[in-house]
Amino acid sequence: MIVLDMYLTMLSVILGGVLNMLFIKTDFYKKHRYPIDRNRKLKDGKRVFGDNKTWIGFGSMIVCCMISQVLIGFICNVFHINSHNQIYNFYENKFIFNVLMGFLFGFTYMLFELPNSFVKRRLDIACGKTNTNIIGKLFFVIDQIDSLIGVMLILVIFAKISWKQYFVYIFIGGFTHIMVNLFLYKIKVRRNV
Repeated sequence: MIVLDMYLTMLSVILGGVLNMLFIKTDFYKKHRYPIDRNRKLKDGKRVFGDNKTWIGFGSMIVCCMISQVLIGFICNVFHINSHNQIYNFYENKFIFNVLMGFLFGFTYMLFELPNSFVKRRLDIACGKTNTNIIGKLFFVIDQIDSLIGVMLILVIFAKISWKQYFVYIFIGGFTHIMVNLFLYKIKVRRNV
């Protein structure tokens, strides 16, 4: 039941991520994409984050999570399933609260991806790629959980999940992230897993 509760609580982030992946395929995104690092290079001659970390992508993930959280909150109200959404065990399922939670989920999701991108640029791992060596395999795992580390911290604060649950959720969430990415790759929304 705890795993089901986690999925219901994190459904807005999963849906937000899928919506964001669809958005970044649009011509609007391609026309307005501007890298967060403004194409700057550090003294090592390498980009700070790379082309895939854009302002519009950062903002669209926040907006997609906000829309998804409001939608999930509405569905929970209609079907009276708030008791299984861990956030709503502590807070009322209200529009403003859902907007705030969606914002926090989207913001932390994107914020916690930045250090991973920074380190990958230092190791010459191309944007959106992983190497096949041991470092590449390590970064494949990190790519699946980097954003979860931040999102789950929001659950520690707002849903008061235990630290044990925190780490279990990161493990389960990482596995789920891989499965969602495989599905998106299969339907050609993603170029790689």
